[in-house]
Amino acid sequence: MPALSGELLPAARSPATTAEAGGGDALEALLREWLIGYQSANTRAAYRRDVAHWLAFLAASGVDPLTEARRVHTHAWLRAQEASGAATATRARRLAAVSAFYTWMIAEDHTDRANPAAIDPKRKPRVNPDRSTTAGLTRGQADALLAAADADTGPQALRTAAIVALLLYTGLRVGELVGADREQLGEARGHRVLRFTAKGDQPHLVVLPPPVTRRLDAYLADRVDLADDRLPTQTPGARPRRPLVATASGGRLDRGAVWRLLKRLAKTAGIAVTMSPHVLRHTCATLSRDAGARLEDIQDQLGHADVRTTRRYDHGGARLDRSPAYTLAGYLTG
Repeated sequence: MPALSGELLPAARSPATTAEAGGGDALEALLREWLIGYQSANTRAAYRRDVAHWLAFLAASGVDPLTEARRVHTHAWLRAQEASGAATATRARRLAAVSAFYTWMIAEDHTDRANPAAIDPKRKPRVNPDRSTTAGLTRGQADALLAAADADTGPQALRTAAIVALLLYTGLRVGELVGADREQLGEARGHRVLRFTAKGDQPHLVVLPPPVTRRLDAYLADRVDLADDRLPTQTPGARPRRPLVATASGGRLDRGAVWRLLKRLAKTAGIAVTMSPHVLRHTCATLSRDAGARLEDIQDQLGHADVRTTRRYDHGGARLDRSPAYTLAGYLTG
């Protein structure tokens, strides 16, 4: 059996195709066939990245993913991720994606081999159901980040302010942000909203409060690519697809650009955290809870299927302030 790789390959930019990750054209075709069953483009992109991470590991080890991959390779892959600092939730998510891909291939008779990702549940990455390792910003840090975004200079300054406001106030995932189209903006019962297909292929909408719409409207009004004489030619009956947040030329912004933007702003604002879009998603949940929002309402906004997932985002001091111990103490002491 080929020697296992002792190092986890960098995954900041996953291979564009399965062939590039060592899977070959046949496996790339299978991956495309599997992914087409998912309605959400964000879901398809997320699964592709996770499976590509696995395939890159196998390629570095000289292991064929269709004919040679075994559970021992899965365990080595998970250990390598842990050694590189990958969060437990990240490892669990990647494992689930790989397992789903092999389960589909077995069901469709594309392979007669056992699922290499179907490992003993006791040896799977265990996600703490009550706490996430990602911490959100404090209220002061959130204010500082917004101020840094609003004070940003350059030709894309308005876009910067809009992106930070969207992520912070709505808790959008970065894939949902960069995958959103201008045409998905709308109104519902007097509220400005953004409609999209969320994780799990579920239709979803988020309310856009005034601090978001003010920045977003200013950005969209300044967009040259949205001017009437620059609108793309459409096939009769086809729905226009123009990115909600775009490059200078009107193309779709990539996830990496958002990551780099947030890291730059955090440095400018003097925020000493490892900044990412997911940090702002946690911040949205935590500060909303601190402000008195109900857990169920935050769950709806973030698009969580299970309220326990939302509870993992609740890091704030208000969680301690709400401790039943204080309620009981007040009751017993009169």
